[in-house]
Amino acid sequence: MTPKILLDDVHKSFGTRPVLQGISIEVAQSEVIAFIGSSGSGKSTLLRCVNLLESIDDGAIFLDGVDISAPGLNPDPVRQRIGMVFQSFNLFPHMTVLQNVSLAPHKVLGQSKKESESHARELIARLGLSDRADGYPDQLSGGQQQRVAIARSLAMNPEVMLLDEITSALDPELVGEVLDVVRELKSNGMTMLLATHEMGFAKEIADRVCFLHEGQILECSRPTEFFNNPAHQRTQQFLQRVTEAGRL
Repeated sequence: MTPKILLDDVHKSFGTRPVLQGISIEVAQSEVIAFIGSSGSGKSTLLRCVNLLESIDDGAIFLDGVDISAPGLNPDPVRQRIGMVFQSFNLFPHMTVLQNVSLAPHKVLGQSKKESESHARELIARLGLSDRADGYPDQLSGGQQQRVAIARSLAMNPEVMLLDEITSALDPELVGEVLDVVRELKSNGMTMLLATHEMGFAKEIADRVCFLHEGQILECSRPTEFFNNPAHQRTQQFLQRVTEAGRL
């Protein structure tokens, strides 16, 4: 069966600094992959390359068997199929929650305003924000803003979701409400790649956990095996530090 996402020997450098050094991984339909590792290990860059926000230097990235990293390819149709949610919420401050969520389907997908707003209200309700639909981002908590950002991405009906440290800007007590949304997406069969520092959540939600170090995947396995019996010495060191810091 053709993988939903395939990265084949992907390389990416910024100037003379290599950031991704030969990343290869297959992601099946409905699979959830968690990428963990120290800051600067390449997690966010990997996701940005899949979303075509960064061009790769070598290798290839495939979506349903089609090379989406080919030079000259129009990235917009790909980004309609691959949604991405960032650390920062990136909401339009002058627009209401409803307008933030309904804008892209109306402008990009060509939905009527009525259709896009109806779908947006369904998503807003699904994420527990019905009473905030007519409010503005600065009237929301960080957790609520992040849920709006997720709803905005889901409004495009993506086939794959990329989640880049989506809880890192949140107060600890707000993290749970955002992770609940990710749990629901998994239960509905969404294919997801997530970069996260939330080790407990990675252990719970992911089908596989991959450890990135200096732009390479050193280890990738099922959560039970990964956390209980890491094979690579660098992975063992990383998990020991995480445990000592009380984050696992």
